[in-house]
Amino acid sequence: MNKIPPLDLTKQYKQISTEVEASVLDILRSGRYIGGATVAQFEQEFADYIGTTHGIGCNSGTDALYLALRALNIGEGDEVITTPFTFIATTEIVVRTGATPVLVDIDESFNFDLDRVKAAITPKTKAILPVHLFGHPVNMTQLMEIAQAHNLYVIEDCAQATGAEWAGQKVGCIGHVGCFSFFPTKNLGACGDGGAMVTNDPAIAKTLRVLKEHGMTSRYHHEETGINSRLDALQAAILSIKLRHLDTWNQGRAQVAERYEQLLSMVPGIQLPAQSLEGKEVWNQYTIRINNGGQPGATVRDRVRNQLQERGISSMVYYPIPLHLQPVYKTLGYRPGQLPHAERAADEVLSLPMYPELSLEEQQQIAYGLKDSLSLREKVAS
Repeated sequence: MNKIPPLDLTKQYKQISTEVEASVLDILRSGRYIGGATVAQFEQEFADYIGTTHGIGCNSGTDALYLALRALNIGEGDEVITTPFTFIATTEIVVRTGATPVLVDIDESFNFDLDRVKAAITPKTKAILPVHLFGHPVNMTQLMEIAQAHNLYVIEDCAQATGAEWAGQKVGCIGHVGCFSFFPTKNLGACGDGGAMVTNDPAIAKTLRVLKEHGMTSRYHHEETGINSRLDALQAAILSIKLRHLDTWNQGRAQVAERYEQLLSMVPGIQLPAQSLEGKEVWNQYTIRINNGGQPGATVRDRVRNQLQERGISSMVYYPIPLHLQPVYKTLGYRPGQLPHAERAADEVLSLPMYPELSLEEQQQIAYGLKDSLSLREKVAS
């Protein structure tokens, strides 16, 4: 029986290895490792792909979010509405600016509930920070209506959603700034850290470029307190190559998701991921929910996960602790039970292996293992 990892980047690399290695050697021989034409070329290619006029590379998706908040003058005394069901970088950067994250509960899509977003707006609210979690786009039509009605900024966290669309537009080009991660596990992943910001606003773009270069407006002339956040030329060269393959890879992920649905749709005890008619998912993760059968916490999900691992099938839990219950955010004053949908999701979610090269035979092995593990659960329960 084959061992199946959550993600296998070696299969992707084999498709493009000759091109990548030649490009990397060209960069190494050039002696130009920071900035330059290679980075500028990727920034424009990426902006064109997303559908914006400006693309700005940076060191990571976390830096992209932080720089976006800074460029919009969000800081002390401001509130930013976002989700508790995401990686901590989303709220971490809000705190770093001095602003306060306001967390609202999620719906069945795993993204935040827009009715709750609207209800959470106060005079201190300055921005809304949607996360297109697992590659599933937020309803940006409704969100932008809410933001415009209250004169709020929208910063899109697209870390897991490069290429996803809402109503025919790619996520990242709809809000004021779109923020992307090129961490290796993302749909468009570098061979190391990397990130980017996109915008259609030239003033915001200019500020982003200044802030990411130590607040420098011209050489050794600093008008802002910035940071050092660069996308290096090696990563830019690799990303330019990968960008040309991204749509094909995303189509492959969609085919894998479709096969999962066919294989698992009649399996009792699980809930398949929600999909929307207006959205186009890119399936950074394929995340199911394991019904806990009334048992406390994540006992059932964790048991199923362990049984899959015994069969050579690796899976992941994104995320086992929602952000409002993280120890670091005790001062925000949230209590257990306050955001029940996020808390329940944390106990039930299980992300199955997901990458474009996953074969039908491997997915059949996963489906059989999952069915068998769930059958064992029923026997234990009875």
